[in-house]
Amino acid sequence: MTDISLFGSKSRQLAGLDISSSSIKLVELSNGDRGGLRVERFVIEALPREAVVDGNIANFDAVTEGVSRTLRRAGSGLRNVAIALPASAVFTKKIILPAGLREMDMEMQVESEAAQYIPFALEEVNLDFQVIGPTGSPDEVEVLVAASRKEKVEDRVGAVEACGLKAVVVDIESLALEAAFELVARQLPGASSDGKLVALVDIGAAVTNFSVLRNGQRLYAREQAFGGKQLTQDIARQYGMSPDEAEAAKRSGGLPEDYAVDLLQPFMDSLALEVSRALQFFFTSTQYNEIDYLVLAGGCAVIPGLATVVGARTQVKTIVANPFANMSVTAKSGAKKLLAEAPSLMVACGLALRRFDA
Repeated sequence: MTDISLFGSKSRQLAGLDISSSSIKLVELSNGDRGGLRVERFVIEALPREAVVDGNIANFDAVTEGVSRTLRRAGSGLRNVAIALPASAVFTKKIILPAGLREMDMEMQVESEAAQYIPFALEEVNLDFQVIGPTGSPDEVEVLVAASRKEKVEDRVGAVEACGLKAVVVDIESLALEAAFELVARQLPGASSDGKLVALVDIGAAVTNFSVLRNGQRLYAREQAFGGKQLTQDIARQYGMSPDEAEAAKRSGGLPEDYAVDLLQPFMDSLALEVSRALQFFFTSTQYNEIDYLVLAGGCAVIPGLATVVGARTQVKTIVANPFANMSVTAKSGAKKLLAEAPSLMVACGLALRRFDA
């Protein structure tokens, strides 16, 4: 339907490459022993401040240099990657179509439907669709339609192609996150099988995405302007550092003794308050009045003790996401480091799973 597909197709060799506002994250998975998955390699490479702003590539050269450093650290052999656009850059809508349509006929119907809802001319967007499955009626199927302005797609595709890679899949960050969450959901007692409600809280550098899922289906989503960048700014102000120095010190742990009490604990308390507010918005705007589990993901979720603070504030059982819990890990990947970084690799993991799509 377009010159660049927003969903793409599976590839025999494919790594997930997540270009976020603070870093580039790469994950490659393969088939492991006994039908499981194995982590072949993963890399996290920091990006300079303002290289990616509000999900948009603002400094193309800085991003391509970051991708190049990521590839050097990952080693040779990578050619194909799956990348993702932030949800804010993509218009999505679920539509119902007759079952049994030929692909060409389905394309025509999708374009006709999309023209009614997309606030841009179709020639200005990359448009794609994916059949989700039957609706309950044998005569109908549910189809997810996705569209993004061409420049949004081309910026990210161009950044990886400049490094000799091919973007064979262009996904949406929220869908990649939910794909990885399916692995986490299996670790929750009954959470994916008996209708329990799970709030997935993805805490990034600038934005926290809050969504509620039941049986793998998203019921609710909300974005809040709160993230790890605020802690970085507090560190820079408190200790007279540049933002880049503060970010590096936050990651390495090389901060004065008063950091934990004066800055880190108040930040965790504020984050817990934001999660509590998001829950209240969910309760007041839906028919639900309780959540069974909270799952923390994103870069801030690696902070030791955060799950305890959030759980105490919300009175909801809270865990830190680890989609790799039941995977084997190659020696070169480093199981201990992977465990520490797992929640920040959720989107990259979800993208890497596209290799195994049917």
